[in-house]
Amino acid sequence: QVQLIESGGGLVQTGGSLRLSCAASGLTFDHYVMGWFRQTPGQEREFVAAISWRGDYTNYADSVKGRFTITRDNTQRTVTLEMNGLKPEDTANYLCAADTFIFIRQEPNEYEYWGQGTQVTVSS
Repeated sequence: QVQLIESGGGLVQTGGSLRLSCAASGLTFDHYVMGWFRQTPGQEREFVAAISWRGDYTNYADSVKGRFTITRDNTQRTVTLEMNGLKPEDTANYLCAADTFIFIRQEPNEYEYWGQGTQVTVSS
């Protein structure tokens, strides 16, 4: 059974940094695009970043470009989201997701597997 387990969330002040990790099991990890999404109560899931199968292509939401960096380690079956320059509007539950399509997609409903998320709270 596929499991995606996120970790690394927490409370941080404006301008601070956090490093989120997602550990995957039960799937052929290097045959999945891995993405990060975020969601606040009552809102739709929002695309944050994604990385291609081999890690050679990345894609970011405009709101996080230049501040967030996504990487993956196919040997360790992990994907990481390095978040710098955090703002209060980055506060959300951050979810890891896996998509078997070969190209990066931003629509949440294209992703087959999801973790439960890790909460990030940025205080002003």
